[in-house]
Amino acid sequence: MNVKTSAATCGPDLSPVLSHLGCATREEAILKYYDLVKYTAYRLAARLPDNVCVDDLFNAGVIGLMDALDKFDPAQSVSFENYAKIRIRGAMLDEIRSLDWVPRSLRQKSAELEKTCANLEQRLGRFPEDEEIAREMAISLDEYHQLLDSLKGISFLPEDLNEYISENREAAHLATAPDEVFNQIHRSELQKIVAECIEGLTEKEKVVLSLYYFEELTMKEVGAVMGYTESRISQIHTKAILKLRTRLSKRLKEEDLPRNLSGNLNR
Repeated sequence: MNVKTSAATCGPDLSPVLSHLGCATREEAILKYYDLVKYTAYRLAARLPDNVCVDDLFNAGVIGLMDALDKFDPAQSVSFENYAKIRIRGAMLDEIRSLDWVPRSLRQKSAELEKTCANLEQRLGRFPEDEEIAREMAISLDEYHQLLDSLKGISFLPEDLNEYISENREAAHLATAPDEVFNQIHRSELQKIVAECIEGLTEKEKVVLSLYYFEELTMKEVGAVMGYTESRISQIHTKAILKLRTRLSKRLKEEDLPRNLSGNLNR
């Protein structure tokens, strides 16, 4: 991608922002933080099928970075890197959603799996084991694991929710006072509900989510730490997401969530 071409767009006076970042030009600032764009793109791409082009994520990420430069206020107590992460990731997620890359058949399988798990959990009083889910769906255990692999990128709920309740704590400083108070109360309640749902995961699932989302390791790195293959970590991750989606859907309604999450939770 030609960063010079993308950076040449006109925009607001960036002098205070560029000075704060120690950069002489807009182009220099984009080049300085382009590694953040690449990191975010490759991290998201690892959860998506091969037909999603990483270059599209790069392009969206640069637009998100430029948006961050335009809107960042050095006077606020927010680090530019964390603010830019939010804008970059948000732009990439918007790009992915606009592509509508998930086939209808895969969405149907996802919905069927969620329904099966919810019914079994209600019947058993606990989240079902892999073998129980496979038996209920009348498929083999290998076919069930293949299904988990195929669904690995279908939901961005954890990525979005982590951004909303953790990293956006800094972005919230940019809101007006009344909005900030409301958002803080809203986030606090969401955090409590999500924490309760996460508590119901197995220790292995908790470790995978912690290493992936909070330590920011890749699936391959998580596998190396835990002694599993990357594919197995991906399956554990997908099942943990499935549990969270199933349980959150019982606790929350669409209007309880930010606009960018409601479409994913009850899809």
